[in-house]
Amino acid sequence: MDMMIILQMILASIGGAVVYTIIGVAPGTDETAVLAPVTIALALLGLSPYVILAFFISAIVAKKLTDSIPVAVAGIPGGVMAAPMVEHAMVLKAHGMPDVSIKKMSSGSVIGTLIAIPASFLIANLILPYADTISEYAGLIFFFGAVFLALLTKNKILSLAMIVPFALLIQGLRHLYWGLDVIPADETVFVSFFLGITIGPIAFTLFKLLNKENRQNTPRLGNKEIRLKASKKEKGIPNPFKVLTKKESGSAALGSFLGSVTFFLTPVGMSVFLGEFLTRHIKDPVQRASRAISTMDGLTNAAYISGTLIPLIAIGLPLSPTAIGPAAGLFNAPPVFTPEHNIHHMLSIGEIMTATILGASIALFITYFVMIKYAGQISAFVFKLVPHEALIGLFAGLVVMLAFMDAGLINIFGVILIAIVSGLLHKNGVNYGVMFMVLYAAPWLLGLLS
Repeated sequence: MDMMIILQMILASIGGAVVYTIIGVAPGTDETAVLAPVTIALALLGLSPYVILAFFISAIVAKKLTDSIPVAVAGIPGGVMAAPMVEHAMVLKAHGMPDVSIKKMSSGSVIGTLIAIPASFLIANLILPYADTISEYAGLIFFFGAVFLALLTKNKILSLAMIVPFALLIQGLRHLYWGLDVIPADETVFVSFFLGITIGPIAFTLFKLLNKENRQNTPRLGNKEIRLKASKKEKGIPNPFKVLTKKESGSAALGSFLGSVTFFLTPVGMSVFLGEFLTRHIKDPVQRASRAISTMDGLTNAAYISGTLIPLIAIGLPLSPTAIGPAAGLFNAPPVFTPEHNIHHMLSIGEIMTATILGASIALFITYFVMIKYAGQISAFVFKLVPHEALIGLFAGLVVMLAFMDAGLINIFGVILIAIVSGLLHKNGVNYGVMFMVLYAAPWLLGLLS
């Protein structure tokens, strides 16, 4: 690793931290939708794997640090993972403490990062001896992963029933492209199908609006008034262990470790379960809310980092909801990264550790400092000047471009088909994770059935 690569890693980490500090504040930006397309695009541009990994780690840390701002200010999740914290953040807001809420959540997120990185490398080393066995049964594992996640969703029956039909849709389109000679028989379409799933809810909603009756019945909300309370100016370098009490720090650390150990489970479910379990004995509503949000934010940050690093270090296959979602580009971005040749195979454990620590350190230094000092100003800037629709349009456009690169014009319509079906399923209670697992399991599953 020469100095030029290190300089590129530093610049990529700074860029990731700055960009995703802003994106994280924008309400409702799903982690997979805003991270996966960019990571895949960077891989396809031919950037060094060191640079891509440093960028991703910096981006995910910054995103998880800042998605607490719209929760605390307006009760709107800055991402899917922030949704469980809304209720507790609103308790603090009702007591006139939105600035405290932001500081508690971001401090918990810092602790989650500090706990998750060493825990991930420790757990990965424990799994490493079994990596070949796990890889050999990857198709079966993805199938059981889909079944397992389906049993955790709101609509269990639909989630289980759609596994084979959705696999048929995925493989059916691939065989259509092979039959029409759109792509060679030794290549497969993956990236654009993956991204089609991520934009599913957006695509389904937009196509629903083409129906005049649906469009007329859609409620018009008008402008939403959001009041930002001026926060106290912080002096010096902020210290998360001073922002949190000893009990809050301890609870956040415990939640972060448990989130790392359970990296293969859905982060949202673990956040709700452990966040409530570790705080339900507290009677005072303000203390309970403070403890809950710091614990949940630490846990979600840890779950995202460990869910990326452990499969990346130990196996090289995306065997966690995070790895198969936001971090998918680190594992599979054909033709640059494939399940047989990705960052796991290209970098040593020491090199992965270096890129991770560098990316996380830069993101923590930039984003946490900015969060504590200027959370109010950032909130005002984003809510006033960064339309949510503009961000969604940007990422949707990127998906269309990658779909065309994957398999030409016909694939744009194929991706639209997958997006509409995915959006309909998601709207009816089928989790993203189930559909992503089916995407990976489809060749094995249909090979078994045929």
